[in-house]
Amino acid sequence: MTPEQTNTADKMKSVKAAWDKAPAGPKKDAALKHYQAAEKADMAKNDAETNRELDAATHALA
Repeated sequence: MTPEQTNTADKMKSVKAAWDKAPAGPKKDAALKHYQAAEKADMAKNDAETNRELDAATHALA
């Protein structure tokens, strides 16, 4: 794993933990869509897209 991939994996864990703790509602629903898109991008080994979607998920939860 490259350092970028390690950082992305850590970021995914962090965003997932924040999503798990978030109360139900439209913000959590929006964050889930971004998180799922991040998972898809991660499976395609597209770190840039994964990070964009993780940032969007974090923003949606704010």
